[in-house]
Amino acid sequence: MIEQNKRREGAPGQIRSTTIIAVRHKGYVTVGGDGQVTLGNTVMKHQARKVRRLYDNKVITGFAGATADAFTLFDRLEQKLEQYNGNLMRAAVELAKDWRTDKMLRRLEAMLVAVDHKHSLLITGTGDVIEPDDGILAIGSGGPYAQAAARALIGHSNLDAETICHEAMKIAASLCIYTNDSIILETMKVE
Repeated sequence: MIEQNKRREGAPGQIRSTTIIAVRHKGYVTVGGDGQVTLGNTVMKHQARKVRRLYDNKVITGFAGATADAFTLFDRLEQKLEQYNGNLMRAAVELAKDWRTDKMLRRLEAMLVAVDHKHSLLITGTGDVIEPDDGILAIGSGGPYAQAAARALIGHSNLDAETICHEAMKIAASLCIYTNDSIILETMKVE
C-alpha cells in the first residue's frame, strides 16, 4: 500500500530522476542524457552513462528510472532487435507488450527512448510506444524543460541536432534538481 501511494505522488508515469532527450533535426538524430544518479535526496554519482548504442550501433537508447530496471530493458530491447532484424518499431512494440503483461517485467520502473535512422520512440511499461510529431522526445523529471528548450531552439535558430540537444540539456540541468550538466550525447545520420 505504501509503495502504491509513492507511485501516485506527482504526475502519472513521472520518473523523478534524470533527463533524457532525443532530437531529430536536419538529417541527424541525437540522444542526450545527464550523468546524475540520486538516491532519495542524495546525489550518489555524477557521471553515469544513461545513453548507449545497441544493435551494432544502429539504435541509440536512453533511460530514466531505476538503473537495474533500465539495464534489464536494454537487454530485452537488444534481444527484440536481434529477433526482428533491427526493426526498431516492431522490437519496441513487442517489448512494450512483454513489459505490460509479464509479471516480473511489470514491476520495472523506468522509461526508454530509442531512436534509429527512421524512428524516435518513447517506450513505457504501460504498453505505450509513442513517436512524436515534431521529432523531439524527452523523459525524466527534467524532460519537460529540455523538450520546451529544444522546441524553441529548433523554431528560432539554425543550430544542428547535437547542439540543440546539448543546449536543451544544459537548460534542464539549470532547472531540475535531479539533472546535472555532465552530458552524454550520441548522434547518428538519418538521411
